[in-house]
Amino acid sequence: MTSIIRRNQSFKTIFRNPKDPLFNPIYKTPYRVLNQKPFSTHSSKFPEYEMPTVTWGVVQGRKEKLVSRVIISDYLKTIGIIPHELEELELPSTVEVMRERVEFLQKIGLTVDDMNEYPLMLGCSVRKNIIPVLTYLEKIGLQRSKLGEFIKIYPQCLHTSVVVELVPVIKFLRGLDVEKQDIGYVLMKYPELLGFKLEGTMSTSVAYLVSIGVNPRDVGPMVTQYPYFLGMRVGTTIKPLVDYLVSLGLPKKILARMLEKRAYLLGYDLEETVKPNVNCLLSFGLRKDTLPSVIAQFPQILGLPLKAKLSSQQYFFNLKLKIDPDGFARVIEKMPQIVSLHQHVIMKPVEFLVGRGFSTADVAKMIVKCPQLVALQVGLMKNSYYFFKSDMGRPMEELLDFPDYFTYSLESRIKPRYQRLQNKGIRCSLGWFLNCSDQRFEERLYGDFIEPESSGPSFCMGGKLELPSNEIVSEEEDDSEDETLYRRTVSL
Repeated sequence: MTSIIRRNQSFKTIFRNPKDPLFNPIYKTPYRVLNQKPFSTHSSKFPEYEMPTVTWGVVQGRKEKLVSRVIISDYLKTIGIIPHELEELELPSTVEVMRERVEFLQKIGLTVDDMNEYPLMLGCSVRKNIIPVLTYLEKIGLQRSKLGEFIKIYPQCLHTSVVVELVPVIKFLRGLDVEKQDIGYVLMKYPELLGFKLEGTMSTSVAYLVSIGVNPRDVGPMVTQYPYFLGMRVGTTIKPLVDYLVSLGLPKKILARMLEKRAYLLGYDLEETVKPNVNCLLSFGLRKDTLPSVIAQFPQILGLPLKAKLSSQQYFFNLKLKIDPDGFARVIEKMPQIVSLHQHVIMKPVEFLVGRGFSTADVAKMIVKCPQLVALQVGLMKNSYYFFKSDMGRPMEELLDFPDYFTYSLESRIKPRYQRLQNKGIRCSLGWFLNCSDQRFEERLYGDFIEPESSGPSFCMGGKLELPSNEIVSEEEDDSEDETLYRRTVSL
């Protein structure tokens, strides 16, 4: 009998009402509070990588959720945040949690206006979303003082997973040879990089640039200088620009070197800026076959407000220097940087030459022959001029015939070569001993005859460099047009 009673008691225990508080303590109260710890911004208290979630706090019933949402909406309205965009978003269970989120975002530098610009950031958990993301951003090089500015620009990063989304992007950038210390700088310039898919725009833009001749090891410095090209589409932005410049006669090899040094050229709009500027150059009298040389020497000319600059400089050259529009076009062909040169800078060398007895007409001829004169420092010109008059004792007409004399270094070229000519007893023109490489100078110095003088090599996009008077060019000097353009590009 006793055993039967015990058996009945055990069955009662098993089939006891599950809503009995003794059976399930959760029904003692309308809801239970999950385990919470005091809020802190110290990164070491939180796991560095954790999959994001948008809520934490309490488990509520339907009525409790509605009540909490109304309370939270009222709180947000009182501090100036419009909660309409949060209607479809799951909000935290208590207003205290939302208050902590708002206060945390304000501590890192965000304002109520910033939150209104992107209210979805209020759906991110401080512990599981915001702190892990900010901790990782600081770890890869972003300064803590600039984290708020970064979030203002790209608040969507708060929704990302550190492991799944952020880490692969950083590994991709490092794989492009972006220096570790430059990662933070790159992301501050272009935070949207964190939202790109690796197999999409970033990979295709890099692959295309390498295919046209860009050195893979130079891609990293290009990204550091101008990371925006990683977000450009090849078919609609990069390739049309490259094809157009190649159609002007610019070799791909030279274009690749230009992009390596000035990646921002990829940001010039083809239809709005590049094509109008090329047409503007032609309208001011530049010859079409000189455009590749002009662009290679001064690539920035493709992105300038060119019409206004050319009009101003042409008027100045005509009024002050007595150089007609045709002469001005020849000047731009030889030195396109003049379009951005300040007029008071141009006048200093001009005034120096006029002060040494050259007429205005002679100075104009000298500038058309050698536009680099207008960019020289007057102090260096004085030293070269005094050496020319006192030590060399040559007539002024030689400077008129060869104004390039002022562009050569007095100490490293003019003096040493002139001294060697004196020792050999050779009498020659300025151009003969200055306008040549060291190797050619040695050949001339120890030759059995003096070569016919020439004006130097002329640039021609059609083939090899052609020297006047059928001069024989040594193997080292027999450079292709690509190599000549490359030297001009890297010397800028």
